[in-house]
Amino acid sequence: MEQLMQYIWQHRLLPTCGLTTVDGETLNIIDPGRLNTDSGPDFFNAKVRIGRRVWAGDVEIHVKASDWHRHGHDGDPAYESVILHVVNRDDTMIKRGNGEVIPQLLMECNPRFSEDYARFVGVSSTQLPCAERILSLPRLKVYDWLDALAYERIHDKVERIDTLLGSLSGNWEETCFVTVARALGMGLNSEPFERTARSVSLKILRKHSDSLVDLEAILMGQGGLLDRAPENDLYAGELRARYRFMATKFDLVQPRPMIWKMSRMRPHNLPYRRMAFLATMLYGGFRMLNDIVHTETVEDAESLFRHELQGYWATRYTFGPMTEHATPSLGKSAIRTLIINAVAPLMAAYGINHGDIPLLERAATILQALPPEKNRLTEMFTATGIPVKDAFTTQALIQLRRAYCEPHKCLYCRFGHPILADKAVGKT
Repeated sequence: MEQLMQYIWQHRLLPTCGLTTVDGETLNIIDPGRLNTDSGPDFFNAKVRIGRRVWAGDVEIHVKASDWHRHGHDGDPAYESVILHVVNRDDTMIKRGNGEVIPQLLMECNPRFSEDYARFVGVSSTQLPCAERILSLPRLKVYDWLDALAYERIHDKVERIDTLLGSLSGNWEETCFVTVARALGMGLNSEPFERTARSVSLKILRKHSDSLVDLEAILMGQGGLLDRAPENDLYAGELRARYRFMATKFDLVQPRPMIWKMSRMRPHNLPYRRMAFLATMLYGGFRMLNDIVHTETVEDAESLFRHELQGYWATRYTFGPMTEHATPSLGKSAIRTLIINAVAPLMAAYGINHGDIPLLERAATILQALPPEKNRLTEMFTATGIPVKDAFTTQALIQLRRAYCEPHKCLYCRFGHPILADKAVGKT
């Protein structure tokens, strides 16, 4: 309840003029102040008019006025600057250390507000409690929020790339390599792919860019995938022998533990095949960043991943016998996923870091030119009737679910806010 009250105060969901303190003085809210996320009063630098006087200072919010004492604020110098105490229940008078009474405002939250909020945050992760009401919102507000969410997701990915760039001493090509490797994990295996890529420098891999077998040996050895291969597989045996030599030569340390997820996975998504594809991208030298920066269209982006597996992996999904169903190239859906999770974020990150705003805008344009992603998460929103025409929008929906729905930040969502706000205060 206290969090809800803070939200109501912060977003001015109660009248700002014509209010009355519990002592009967007129109260106007000039500025609610700035929310404090640290210790001390809830809002800093607020400004209110009480009677004929204007007060500037801090505001504290409690469900019950007596919580002031229960929380130990009496006698705490940090609370001497409180100019207004906002409460849902006025059960006692509060005074400063000098005996001066602190004005109190009674804020009665509508029970339906609390009930709706509790219902919103209490549902399972597979439900969307606001689904029935989203389409009642103005279309312009829906589209505006989706645009903001899509850019928010892009910037979240840019932050990850910036952190990676810093850990790699500002080396953009290494950062590009690790980002592409992570994207090849397709979500489920993103972490082990990233750890594998970070465990061996691009400089070492470039020294063996003329040998596809050596590249496969290093990557699969570092990833621990050779430990899973059958002992009687001749090709796996050759890779093991080469990896042992490379590990000794370059002092390679295999990251542990490497937790690969393989159950209930489609064969073409198995990490063996994806790691072989990464080796193919390194074959002949990895200089992908320049190509990404100069990508203009979806077709340009797709061409970055038009590599074909050779030799052993052209006819296999995993170590073992050949399969007639294996194809030597990535499918169109997989390539589009790589564009969404590697190409567009790298374009945006490079553009922001180099002050090249058109490059950032080009990243968004490429997402808008890609067809929408289809998965259970996006289908949850499309079922509400939200028009989803491209990957830019599905990225927005993923951000909405991950950053707002799952952590129960309905109060800060532009869908949840207006639904809840219209019944924030009052008794009915």
